[in-house]
Amino acid sequence: MSVRAIRGATQVEANTAEAITAATQELILEILKVNSLTPDDVISVLFTSSPDLDAAFPAAAARSVGFENTPLICSVEIDVAGALPRTVRVMAHVESDLSKDDIAHIYLHGAKALRRDIAQ
Repeated sequence: MSVRAIRGATQVEANTAEAITAATQELILEILKVNSLTPDDVISVLFTSSPDLDAAFPAAAARSVGFENTPLICSVEIDVAGALPRTVRVMAHVESDLSKDDIAHIYLHGAKALRRDIAQ
């Protein structure tokens, strides 16, 4: 078993607690599903959000879908001109038997534009 990092991002519909929660949960659950993982396989998760998202913590959304005992932290993304708005990004550190080449990085909704080379 190896430690792997999984990246992902999603664009949130609006700066509301409900929209941030729903988008974050969709993203983290899709990362688990596609990579055949459970919350117990996750070592830690770093969430960033664009500066225009301040209605809720993405980490709180993850806690409610099985990450109560996983170290989680949120940060604000650098405010670069022209960056994709309303974006939650994630880097999850996991234990997995998958090789680096077999890890699926998940980009949803408008965030697919961030990594067209690997977005589903």
